[in-house]
Amino acid sequence: MTDTTANAPAPSVSSSPAHASSVKDTAFIVLGAISLCHFINDMLQSLLPAIYPMLKENYGLDFGQVGLITLTYQLTASLLQPVVGLYTDKRSSPWSLAIGMGFTLVGLLLLSVASHFLMLLVAAALVGTGSSIFHPESSRVARMASGGRHGLAQSLFQVGGNAGSASGPLLAAFIVIQRGQGSVAWFSVAAMLGIVLLWNVGAWYKRHAAPIAKGPAHGVSHVAEIPTRRVQMAIGILLLLIFSKYFYLASFTSYYTFYLIENFHVSVEHAQVLLFVFLGAVAAGTIIGGPLGDRFGRKYVIWASILGVLPFTLILPHANLFWTAVLSVPIGLILASAFPAIIVYAQELLPGRVGTVAGLFFGFAFGMGGIGAAVLGELADHTSITFVYGVCAFLPLIGLIAGFLPNVETARRASVRAKA
Repeated sequence: MTDTTANAPAPSVSSSPAHASSVKDTAFIVLGAISLCHFINDMLQSLLPAIYPMLKENYGLDFGQVGLITLTYQLTASLLQPVVGLYTDKRSSPWSLAIGMGFTLVGLLLLSVASHFLMLLVAAALVGTGSSIFHPESSRVARMASGGRHGLAQSLFQVGGNAGSASGPLLAAFIVIQRGQGSVAWFSVAAMLGIVLLWNVGAWYKRHAAPIAKGPAHGVSHVAEIPTRRVQMAIGILLLLIFSKYFYLASFTSYYTFYLIENFHVSVEHAQVLLFVFLGAVAAGTIIGGPLGDRFGRKYVIWASILGVLPFTLILPHANLFWTAVLSVPIGLILASAFPAIIVYAQELLPGRVGTVAGLFFGFAFGMGGIGAAVLGELADHTSITFVYGVCAFLPLIGLIAGFLPNVETARRASVRAKA
């Protein structure tokens, strides 16, 4: 079963120039709305790892338990996302967007009143469930509203999430850390705003979505030039690249503040600000990666971004505080530029499977982040945070395998020539 609407450029009901302009404007409004909702979603979710130092102190947790919280959140997100994607490829679910934000809202409120470690795990699981419902369908909406510029649309959608992830630690530093765990509940206002916006996005989705149809998606037949075995190999390579990217990112999102506090004796607030700097660079890299892939080819962006970060990761464990902060910027910028290109590249390899691809790759990314947090937490307990960063520095070497990815653009041109 395939979803023809997922690959349609922008919804269109008239060929007149005036109406075409209106549709184009509507598409960008929808892209802006879904990006804003992604900002809210990921901002709320990032509050959890941002307050780890406070939770660690309040509940007497070790690094292994901190990693278990992340693992619980990431696994609920990662295991459910492919299921959601498969389901929505067969049956559109416009209202699932608002429902996903509702799960996040409940998890957030539970986190604000949690009195023991088990409640923290349940809250993390609810937040993860909200994420698993939100991402596949919102990625589909972004592609529907893309106007054919799929890389740009994916970047606009993802940068909202990255900006939200960057804002969470800053808000945690100046609100939650200062006022206590109960102040997490204040952010429920943002979640309710997200629900309202997503309800309206769902209404647009329902109006413009065409029926799910059998057969190959229109406009993507060029991928038929790539043999099935090579497509399967390419998906495997992309998943390995996601593994290297998110295992490394887990060392930052879960443990960067601890690394800064332990190595350089900075305050929690100072560490959160430096985490914000890194996550801001991740957001900038995300917005750059998609358009670069549209222009120069996604394979080359993927290869350059994953492998190009290696010199900076190798230097980082040996840098002082100033250079650690400086190096975190190119690391976040270069590493993040890969993900929009990876998502769109995979969607071109598997036409009509927009929800499945989004669910698989977002889910696998979150899963690797969760497993990475748990593994790295245990490693830190038995060695040190500094040792963890020394080991993770070599993960981008896996990016060498991107050289084996097939060139989708070459296949497209060959297909056009054959039809001509």
